[in-house]
Amino acid sequence: MTGRILNSIPSLEKIRAFRDEVLEWFEHNWRDYPWRRTRDPFKILIAEMMLRRTKADQVKQVYNTLFEQYPDIDSMAEAPEEELKRILHPLGLKWRTPAFWFVAREIKKRYNCKVPSDRRELITLPGVGEYVAGAVLSIAYGKEEWIVDSNIVRLFRRYFGIKTSKEGRRDKHVIEMAKVYASGRDPRTANLAILDFTALVCIPRRPDCEKCPLRRDCYYVRPQLL
Repeated sequence: MTGRILNSIPSLEKIRAFRDEVLEWFEHNWRDYPWRRTRDPFKILIAEMMLRRTKADQVKQVYNTLFEQYPDIDSMAEAPEEELKRILHPLGLKWRTPAFWFVAREIKKRYNCKVPSDRRELITLPGVGEYVAGAVLSIAYGKEEWIVDSNIVRLFRRYFGIKTSKEGRRDKHVIEMAKVYASGRDPRTANLAILDFTALVCIPRRPDCEKCPLRRDCYYVRPQLL
């Protein structure tokens, strides 16, 4: 069941209230992964590149093995490509092996082994797009930077009743909503919270609406007029 579709983005107050509820849920339901125990921008960057089209539980062991052998930018930049292929093989997607090698080399060469803290610079690196850049900036650097993936688009569409294109991730109004969501206190936790909520509750098929703490105001569950 769905509610009336909105033609404009929700109010600042409504997005902030949504944010507060997601954060409250996250306090008791967060997922623990090794890349969440560090603020090292490079380790978070590589983790986010690994997580593209791959479930977090699949990434965990590969992430640990990779950084046990190549713990920093300098060592990974000099790693033999065949050895990286061996370590990363369980994740599939062959493009990732040269991407890791190239991104390490570029950061070493252009930024003296320091991951940029500016979105415009980050997205010029091999294998880094808007989502990965936003994740690094908010999770590693604690900046009020937005992230949007297909899961977040789905949650926004369901909860707020907004229209989106088929792709959704590049829709200007979706990005604006994500910017509002990421603003305010502790953007790192806010972005981790929405990622976990879309992975555990508001899933693509058969979302757990009965146990969802947001169901009272969700257009997907309880249609209402504005």
